[in-house]
Amino acid sequence: MAGSAGTEGLLAQLRRPPGGRDGRTMLLALFVDRTGTGVWAAACVLYFTEVGRLTAAQVGLLLGVSSVAGIAGTPLAGRLAASWGVRPVLIGCHLLRVAALTAVLFCSAFAPLLLVVALATLGDRAARAMEMLYATEVAGERRSAYRALSRTAMNAGYAAGAGLAALGLAVGTPAAYRALVVADVASFLVAAALVATLREPHRAAAAQDARAAAADGSAGPAGRPNPWRDAGYLRFVALDAVLTIDDAILNVGLPLWLIHSTRAPHALVPAFLAINTVVVMLAQLRVSALVSTARQAVRVVPLYGFAVLGCCAAAALAHRTGAVAASVLLLAAAVLVTLAELVRSVVSWELSVALAPERARPEYLGVAGMAHSTEKAAGPLLLTGAVLATGPLGWLTLGAATTAAAYAQRRYGAVRLSVTR
Repeated sequence: MAGSAGTEGLLAQLRRPPGGRDGRTMLLALFVDRTGTGVWAAACVLYFTEVGRLTAAQVGLLLGVSSVAGIAGTPLAGRLAASWGVRPVLIGCHLLRVAALTAVLFCSAFAPLLLVVALATLGDRAARAMEMLYATEVAGERRSAYRALSRTAMNAGYAAGAGLAALGLAVGTPAAYRALVVADVASFLVAAALVATLREPHRAAAAQDARAAAADGSAGPAGRPNPWRDAGYLRFVALDAVLTIDDAILNVGLPLWLIHSTRAPHALVPAFLAINTVVVMLAQLRVSALVSTARQAVRVVPLYGFAVLGCCAAAALAHRTGAVAASVLLLAAAVLVTLAELVRSVVSWELSVALAPERARPEYLGVAGMAHSTEKAAGPLLLTGAVLATGPLGWLTLGAATTAAAYAQRRYGAVRLSVTR
């Protein structure tokens, strides 16, 4: 009965989310977008290998360089949104991805593929920042609840995309792989069309800020806070990049550790993603209820460190155990790292908004988005080059370092809030 009530509560909130019609439309756009992203994530490596005829080294270089290019997407989008508004920039991000992935279909050499995939990744990361900014403006003080709903919509989209990709990969022909890319392109076109129906919430706030700035004589570029000159905020972003390591642990660390360093059956690897999807959909709203203010977010940050530490300890213990014990430990690690993800998704968003000056929120949130983009580029390298290479000690060191970073974020966040609030 409790589970049924929880499901009814989720469905009711999805029908009547913070932000009303615009909030509901954005949730639908998120679902459609992530459906296409799920298709691409599941199929891109095989597409590059089977259709593009790239070597494994070339695929690795292509994905690595594109991840680095994506880091520039969020601050660039934030800067553009400050001048043009969130909605036009988000539409532009979707259309950039449409153009780039359409070009993938016509590229047969490595160099042009590298360029267009980098552009697609840049557009992807920029879109993430704009989605966050739009939700912040529309949901207002209920942004934590909206974040939980958006996470549910995104995970449902990823699952749907993975299912579509499985159908194409089962066929296994070049035409099927190309059809998956076309499906990805179509999803971004639909998402852009949905965003085009939204209202622009930031314009009114920007106009009020401009009038206030003019009244107190601070109008103009010199009167607008610059995130690149805000050492306290940059310190928050740097620590936030460390506190997104759960993504690399789930998608890179645990699967490779299972395959190469434990006796657990390889067939267990898909269970990590299944656990992640189910736990997020069941628990995100409950975890989000823990954080409705910035001060609550600061107090909750250490929970992320402890969850990652527990995950890393379980992975380390699975190294020299039997198949059954290793399987149980690794499944427990997947649950713990998913709980860390739930905490991070709420805390990171709440603090990135609360610690940013409202007058320059687009620019600040654009810089904040670099944390996840940086982790996307550096996290897999850290896991494969340092943690997995040093075995159980590497896992324990990662868990301890993450916990220390969580406490540092708690301290720095509390200090900044005491100054700005």
